[in-house]
Amino acid sequence: MIDRDGYRPNVGIIITNDSNQVFWGKRVRQHAWQFPQGGIQHGETPEQAMYRELHEEVGLMPEHVKILGRTRDWMRYEVPQSWSKRESRGGYRGQKQIWFLLRLVGRECDVCLRACPHPEFDAWRWNDYWLDIGAVIEFKREVYTKALNELVRYLPAPNK
Repeated sequence: MIDRDGYRPNVGIIITNDSNQVFWGKRVRQHAWQFPQGGIQHGETPEQAMYRELHEEVGLMPEHVKILGRTRDWMRYEVPQSWSKRESRGGYRGQKQIWFLLRLVGRECDVCLRACPHPEFDAWRWNDYWLDIGAVIEFKREVYTKALNELVRYLPAPNK
């Protein structure tokens, strides 16, 4: 599902722990770290897509997290032609995302990177909220910065 401007609707997910660190997943067979994200299917709301992607990519269920906030508007990034696969046909330009900030209220052992048959991540770690944006693939850096800046106001004081 691509909109008339060439963007695929998508959700981005920032999971935090009690220390306000963020979940950082390593892409399968790559040395690329990112937040969980995924497409919104036809008929899904952004929140429904977020919960589906959360389970598919991280193995967490709705009872394992609390929604702290979400971005007000779509945030867009363009995917370079060299990265486009099948979506390059039909006017695909990139992703438009609604970002969610979540708090893990379950246990770390609830995280399961093999919850679906085709895992996205093969490792994960907690990272400072203001992670090194240089570690993010270049074409996503601006969106990550915007999402983190908009959502930081929803972070509660960290537990010590």
